Amino acid sequence: MPIPSTAVPPAAVTVPPADRALARNRALIRWWLYGICLLILAMVVVGGATRLTESGLSITEWKPIHGMIPPLNEAEWQEEFDKYRQIPQYQLINKGMSMDEFKFIFWWEWAHRQLGRFIGIAYFVPLALFWLQGRVEPWLKPRLVLGLFLGGLQGAVGWWMVASGLVERTDVSQYRLAVHLTLACVIFAYLFWLARRLVPARRTAPDADRASTPFAKAVLALVLVQIFLGGLVAGLNAGLTFNTWPLMDGQIVPAGLLAMEPAWKNFFENVMTVQFQHRVAAYVLVAAVLVFAWSVLTRSAHAPLRGAAMALGGLVLAQLVLGILTLLAQVPLDLALLHQATAVLVLGAAVEVLVVLKGPVPGGAAAAG
Repeated sequence: MPIPSTAVPPAAVTVPPADRALARNRALIRWWLYGICLLILAMVVVGGATRLTESGLSITEWKPIHGMIPPLNEAEWQEEFDKYRQIPQYQLINKGMSMDEFKFIFWWEWAHRQLGRFIGIAYFVPLALFWLQGRVEPWLKPRLVLGLFLGGLQGAVGWWMVASGLVERTDVSQYRLAVHLTLACVIFAYLFWLARRLVPARRTAPDADRASTPFAKAVLALVLVQIFLGGLVAGLNAGLTFNTWPLMDGQIVPAGLLAMEPAWKNFFENVMTVQFQHRVAAYVLVAAVLVFAWSVLTRSAHAPLRGAAMALGGLVLAQLVLGILTLLAQVPLDLALLHQATAVLVLGAAVEVLVVLKGPVPGGAAAAG
């Protein structure tokens, strides 16, 4: 006769109130951070549209509060237009443009700035509420404050970028644009990392899989480098030149890559070199990701890691195809923005791989990030 089991049925296991409260608080913060990440993704896309439509210099002043109100009558529109007429972009490129044409570029830049303000509010207000309600764990507080600081820094960098095109140039500095784009993506990666670390506990990757963490970090670094190089391409309009693939200017390695003196300038200011290095970095990144994904799929039985590796591999291949199509089509707005958005998704997938390897933050006093 079988002996009756004394084990407690799973349904009868009670979760301590403190653990339930911790899980609820982490879920709230996690979904809030997901929302911020989506807004940053939208900001990157709108910023790309602002660059491609040459709209970024249409508002020549930085007014963090008063700038929220657009022109409300014809006199105010004329005042904004007159300010734009004083800068080199109008005088050398857009001279004679109509008021309707000015309004088109103004609204793009205005929307870009309003979205930035909205992200600031969407971050600060819930953070303050969660903090006052005691929902933020001690280890998480300085990390979320750092996110707030990075957002403020991004706003300052944005104006620093715009200011570069108001005096002697007809567009913004490609150096500053690349920094602005890369910082936005760093903020996205940082907040997405925090959000994904707050997922409920799941099976931790075995030590054998964790040995691949340095390679996964290198892949993440490559993604950020490639985003920076893409910013240089956008800043120089380099995608509008050499619109062939796989050859560039009829060659695998085109002549003239080091035509400028000193040599280092070619990597930031030579249109041919900037596009070529973006291409080469893409090949290196794709190769690195495919090697990593193949290694995971052939050696690991950890389902979350396998899924993350496959997602990263699929996204980076899609991004390669989008980049080629965007180049061949001479950078149409829709393809270019899809290419830019997918870069952020690739970044998110690279972060997810590291999150799976690291595992979730432990609960209670052990929580240390």
